[in-house]
Parts: sequence; C-alpha cells; structure tokens
Amino acid sequence: MSKRKNEKFEIRGVNHLALTCRDMKRTVDFYEGVLGMPLIKTLELPRGLGQHFFFDIGNGDALAFFWFPDAPPGEPGITHPAHMVGQGSLTTAHASMNHIAFDVPPEKIDEYRERLAEAGIEVTQVVNHDDSENGASPEITPTTFVRSLYFRDPDGIMLEFAAWTREVGTPEDIKVPPRSAA
Repeated sequence: MSKRKNEKFEIRGVNHLALTCRDMKRTVDFYEGVLGMPLIKTLELPRGLGQHFFFDIGNGDALAFFWFPDAPPGEPGITHPAHMVGQGSLTTAHASMNHIAFDVPPEKIDEYRERLAEAGIEVTQVVNHDDSENGASPEITPTTFVRSLYFRDPDGIMLEFAAWTREVGTPEDIKVPPRSAA
C-alpha cells in the first residue's frame, strides 16, 4: 500500500506464485477446503512429469503448485523456515521462499486467527510489525505498518495473513541502506 509508482514496467500485481508440494490432493484439501481458495486450473504435465494446479487468491492473482513425483523432500531451515515466527530462526537458503503473505482486511485479522485455530491449524498470535528495536510490539504503536499472523500448510510452507495499518513508502519508511554480501 504505497503511492510510489513503477516508472519502468506496468506491473499490476502477482499473476501467480508457483510452489512445489509433496501431495497434490492434500494441498487441494488445505488451500481449497481450509482456506477457501477456489481451484481454477489443473494440468497434467507431459510425459508423466507431474501436475500443476492453480488457486484463486483474489484480485486476479493466483497461487500455483507443482507436484513432481521425483522431487526431493523439503528441508526445514533450507527450503522453508524451521520455526514459526517467535519460536526460533526464520533463516532460509538463498533463492528459497521464506513465506507468502496474503493481504486480508485489517478488521478481520483477529477473527481469522480464531478461525484457523478452530480448524486445528497451529497459528501465532497477531504480530504488530513496527519500527521498534524488536521489529514488533505487543500493542499497535505509531510506527506499526502491518499486523499479521503466521501458520503453515501441510508441507511446512509458512503462510501469513497480513493487514496494512497505514500507507508505507514514505522517506521515513525507506531509511535502511541495503547490505552487500561482499
């Protein structure tokens, strides 16, 4: 949520993000059955290579999954975080996906946490991300920019429901210089 504009390319959002799952049926049961994301396209890959399924995540965007029968298993701490937020390291390998955050209405964040818990999903408390020393506070502060909660899918992929609390992209929001690996 920012007024800053891309002057180089007209990128309108995420068409789809493609991840890999261990069991497509279990993935459909979770994303469509638990999270309510409609399944919108299914493909058998040629030559028995696997499957590719797409779920509608709103705003014309999709979340896709590949299932490859010969894919190696995921490794916590390498392919995805080994711990939930607040329970240990969130470090993952370069070129891995750490987590995906789904945009939700701010007034629904607490309700959605309860609904996930009632569905038997392990879910964190609501995190108020801010500019404090710890990066989060128990209460909403003047620098809180997003409120979120974290949970995992059946393959251990970390998911987040996130709700912006204010506009971001101001000079005060962009004051940390990027580090180099060199």
